[in-house]
Amino acid sequence: MSTETLAPARAPAMPFIMITVLIDMLSIGLIVPVLPGLVGRFTGSQADQALWYGVVTLSFSLANFVASPILGALSDAHGRRPVLLVGFCGLALSFFATATATALWVLIAVRLVSGAVQTNASVCNAYVADISAPEQRAKRFGMLGAMFGVGFILGPVMGGLLGGIDLQLPFYAAGALALLNLVYGWFVLPESLPPERRKAFTWRAANPVVALRSLAALKGVGSLAFALAFSFLAQFVLYTCWVLYSTFKFGWGPTENGWSLAAVGVMSVLVQGVLLGRLLKRYTPQRLVVVGLVSSSLAYALWGAATQGWMMYAVIFFNILGFTVQASMQSIVSSAADESSQGQTMGAVSSLSSLMAVIAPVVGAPLLGVVSHLPHGDWRIGAPLYFCALLQGAALVISLRHFRRARTARRAERPAAASSV
Repeated sequence: MSTETLAPARAPAMPFIMITVLIDMLSIGLIVPVLPGLVGRFTGSQADQALWYGVVTLSFSLANFVASPILGALSDAHGRRPVLLVGFCGLALSFFATATATALWVLIAVRLVSGAVQTNASVCNAYVADISAPEQRAKRFGMLGAMFGVGFILGPVMGGLLGGIDLQLPFYAAGALALLNLVYGWFVLPESLPPERRKAFTWRAANPVVALRSLAALKGVGSLAFALAFSFLAQFVLYTCWVLYSTFKFGWGPTENGWSLAAVGVMSVLVQGVLLGRLLKRYTPQRLVVVGLVSSSLAYALWGAATQGWMMYAVIFFNILGFTVQASMQSIVSSAADESSQGQTMGAVSSLSSLMAVIAPVVGAPLLGVVSHLPHGDWRIGAPLYFCALLQGAALVISLRHFRRARTARRAERPAAASSV
C-alpha cells in the first residue's frame, strides 16, 4: 500500500507544509553552531579547521546539487509527499551517524549521504506552488521563509546551548526532530499534486545541467537566473564562514553563535512572515528584488568591517529589506513555469542553490584560512564577506538590466497586440 493511500483524506493547505518546514529547519538549525566545532576535533589548527570544514560543507552541497533535480522530477511524477518522507528518513539517519562519527572521512561520507536526501526545501516550494495562485506565491513563499526563520531562531539557540554541554547532543536532538517530521508527514501531511497534473519521470529532466539550462530558458527568467546564482553564492559563503568568522574575529563559541543566528531568524520571520505581504501590496516583486539587493550589499560589507560583536547584531536588524530577495525571486521564477513543472522548476532552483553551495566553501574557506592568523577585531578577517558584498552588487546590476529589458519587451508587445485586433 502506498503512503498516499495511508494519508488521511484532507485538503492540502499552507499550515500543513509550514509545520513541515518548521520542524525540518529546527533540526537543521540545531547543528549549525556546532558542526565547525565537531570538525575542529579532527584538526590541529584554525587554518586546518577552516579548510576541512570547507570540505565537509562541499561534500554536502555537491551531493545536494546532483540530487535536487532528481528528487524534484520524482515529486512531479509521484507526488510531493513520498519524496518528503524519504528526505525526512534519510536526514534523521544522517544526523545520528554524524553524532557517532569517529574520523574526518566518516564525517565527510555522512554529509555526502545527507546532501543527497536533504532536498526538502525545493519540494516544499513546489508544494506551495501547487496550492497557490500565481499572484499569491510571493507572499506564500515569504510565509514559508518565515518558517525557515522560526527554525533558525530556535534551532541554533538550542544547538548552541546543547553544544555547550556536549558537541554530539545537537545531532541526536536533530535526528529526533527529523523522525518527528517523518511521523507527522506519514500520518498528517496531505498530498498537494493530484494525479492528473503529474508527468512521467525522465532522466533528462533530472539532469542538473539540463535543469539549469531549462531554468535560464524560462520566459521571464533568462539572465535573472545569474542574479539568483550570485545571490545564492553570497548567501552560502556567509553560511560557510559565519561561525568560524565570528570565532576568529570575536572569540565567540557555540552559544554566542547560536544567539547571533537566532537574531537572523527573528528578522527573517518579521520580514517574510509579517512585512512582506504588506510590502507586496505597494511594490512589485521586481522592485523588492532591487531594493533588497542594495540593502544586502551594504550589509555584507558592514559585517566584514565590524570590529565588535554587537555590530553584527546591528547590521542584522538594519538589513530588513535584504530578507525579501529570495522570496521575491522565487515567485518570479515560479510564475514563469507551468503547473505540471513546478517540482522540476523548484528543483532546478534548488540545484542552482546547491551548485553555489558547492562553490561557496571552495571560495570562502580559503579566504578565511588566509586571514585566520590575524588578531581578534582585525578588519581584514572580513575578506569573505567583502567578497559577498561584491557578489550582491553584481546580482543587483544583472537584475536591473533584466527588468529594464523586460519592460521594454512588454512595451513593444502592446502595439503589436493592438494592431492585430
